[in-house]
Amino acid sequence: MAVPLLAQDVQNNPQGEQIPGPACGDVPQWNGAKPRTCQPQEFGAWLADVRHWRDERRVRVGYEAQTAAAYNEPQLAWTQSSFVQPQMMVHDRYFYDPATQRYTVDKYLSDVEARYGGIDSVLIWHTYPNIGIDDRNQFDLFADLPGGLPAVKAMVEDFHRHGVKVFFPVMVWDQGTHTPDGEFWAQLSKELAAVGADGVNGDTLDGIPQAAAERAVKLKHPLALEPEVGLASDEAVAWNGMSWGYWHYDFVPAISRYKWLDTRHMVNICNRWAHDHLDDLQNAFFNGAGFESWENIWGIWNQMTPRDAESLRRIAAIERAYAQQLATPDWEPHTPTRIHGVFASKWPTASQTLWTLVNRNPYPVAGGQLRVPTVAGTRYFDLWNGVELHPLVEDGRTTLEFPMEANGYGAVLAVSAPSTNAMALMDKMKKLAERPLLSYSTQWKTLTETIVEIPATKPANSAPEGMVRIPAGEFTFRVNGIEIEGMDDEGVDVQYPWEPSARRYHEQHMTIKTFWMDKYPVTNAQFKRFLDATHYLPADAHNFLRDWQNNSYPQGWANKPVTWVSIEDARAYATWAGKRLPHEWEWQYAAQGNDFRRYPWGFENQPGGATATATTSTSVMDALGTLAQFDQFGQPVPQPATAGQLAMPGPDRGRQMQPASDVDAHPRGASSFGVMDLIGNVWQWTDEYRDEHTRYAILRGGSHYQPQGSKWYFPQGYELSQHGKYLLMAPSLDRSGTVGFRCVQDAGEAVQAP
Repeated sequence: MAVPLLAQDVQNNPQGEQIPGPACGDVPQWNGAKPRTCQPQEFGAWLADVRHWRDERRVRVGYEAQTAAAYNEPQLAWTQSSFVQPQMMVHDRYFYDPATQRYTVDKYLSDVEARYGGIDSVLIWHTYPNIGIDDRNQFDLFADLPGGLPAVKAMVEDFHRHGVKVFFPVMVWDQGTHTPDGEFWAQLSKELAAVGADGVNGDTLDGIPQAAAERAVKLKHPLALEPEVGLASDEAVAWNGMSWGYWHYDFVPAISRYKWLDTRHMVNICNRWAHDHLDDLQNAFFNGAGFESWENIWGIWNQMTPRDAESLRRIAAIERAYAQQLATPDWEPHTPTRIHGVFASKWPTASQTLWTLVNRNPYPVAGGQLRVPTVAGTRYFDLWNGVELHPLVEDGRTTLEFPMEANGYGAVLAVSAPSTNAMALMDKMKKLAERPLLSYSTQWKTLTETIVEIPATKPANSAPEGMVRIPAGEFTFRVNGIEIEGMDDEGVDVQYPWEPSARRYHEQHMTIKTFWMDKYPVTNAQFKRFLDATHYLPADAHNFLRDWQNNSYPQGWANKPVTWVSIEDARAYATWAGKRLPHEWEWQYAAQGNDFRRYPWGFENQPGGATATATTSTSVMDALGTLAQFDQFGQPVPQPATAGQLAMPGPDRGRQMQPASDVDAHPRGASSFGVMDLIGNVWQWTDEYRDEHTRYAILRGGSHYQPQGSKWYFPQGYELSQHGKYLLMAPSLDRSGTVGFRCVQDAGEAVQAP
């Protein structure tokens, strides 16, 4: 028998992060009770029930609001008014300009101010999805941001000048890359204190541990803690002053479990892949909660529609004006309303009362919405429309009449004498209300992406040194992105020049002209000849040839592929050599031919072996000369084999990345055209694409490095139908120990087949 020892004797138990609203307000069903509106006594019974749950729950977890550090620390009081927070990628072109090597905070903030009324805090994201491309951990990537810590600190100060607080993420799951220097939470607190950051977002965490708060306090730099996926324990509300809300939505709004435990807790509702945020915004306003205005999702732009953006502008204006009111411990969610489908929260204080309302009906409503006790000398204001109300008073009760749009919002203030700030808000809202929300478009659009041109080279009629002739041919270019997230949504992956928008799966028939391709990736020795001839030094030189010393590569590395070069560095070399980087389809054609082979050496599991199975991992593993064995993450586990037996290097799974193999170490991996070292040693630069907000490069071939312990690391793409999408910000961050390149050269018309 299962004894429910932890159960509480209530009717409305929480469902995850939410407590369901009163069932009487739901949409009537054909086989249920007759349609009707909730009666005041039903609202009262529901409220008594959830108050009982809260009172008992606080006792169960030992919660003391008076000692909760997250809300009683004066330096963290701002969290209770942080209503709008985007997660912002450092790769966003509105945030950083690589040409001038400057953070463009003003440009970024001007954009969000114009589109939806601005933000209160920002989560600056510098890790996933690129983390794991090499062995740099989250702290290393932070240090590699352009300009280093001094520039990051100045950037944070720019946000502070505008009154915007700054968060950075923490990834506890990052246990497969370079081991951090020192105790994890202490290093994080020290890092964020050094740049003046205000908070930390716990990626995938169901609560950030109290140790993080304690480390920050020791440094006299308290941090707001904001876990991503709620809280595993209700007692953690005491030190996690903020959280994200991944909610489900019913017709009757639910209330936030954590805000109900302590009304000072700030929830930012997040529904990042949605193209319509009506449910998110209505539930946020009803709960006096915040909204995660996340649009740049791992370099995939998911901009709010004009109506959602305008709704957020108006919601945030009211919430910011009454932030203290929305933290009152006397919050009364689901206070009685008079029209079906209209739901209200009541926020009373000693001097005034605020109601936030949502109309869940798909049609407009008007008339008497609220009926409240009459209090002499009280005036009522329709904040949403910016007008004073003239209520009907009878039998000691006051009826408040005001209109609400279909799926719209309302806000009413009861006060004896409105403040100057209240009147300023009224003027602002009255002007905004002149245009109904329904007049704004709800059409979602994706951004157009363009390819960065690769100029043709001087044609070569005979074979350049070290290059292989790739003959002209008909080719069906079939490839797909391996992004971990994004499903098959429009906007995911890449938009090729012949496609109307970005998508994950691609197929295009094309005619390939004859060209020459480097037989091997460019080596350290070849790149040194370029440096000796040109004295090339990039403007942003951080991490440039990071594994070299004294302007030369380590002993024995002459024939290894050069890495720690940005796409700009690779282009500079190619120009000097009279070559260029390959288009992705040229790279794939040189590796695949026109028979759709899975690997450069063919369809079989290993060169000269049996036919490949349908399982990708088995095929790759067999290509390594192994048996079908996998670890708990589905990664192939190679058995001992000599280099000559392998078609590509064996995987490197340590926390400290090992050097790449020599480019000619695996001759069994040659393509049908004789091109070598195409997959599994180092990723290779090909095309760059841009949209208004993001730059990225397409990487081909995969690498030897496979950090373990998490599915969130940059995925490998060993099969010829796969490519990697690598977000670009600045060369200092973009350079990687697993990314190299090879060049191509255009062929003259007179070139002859050997």
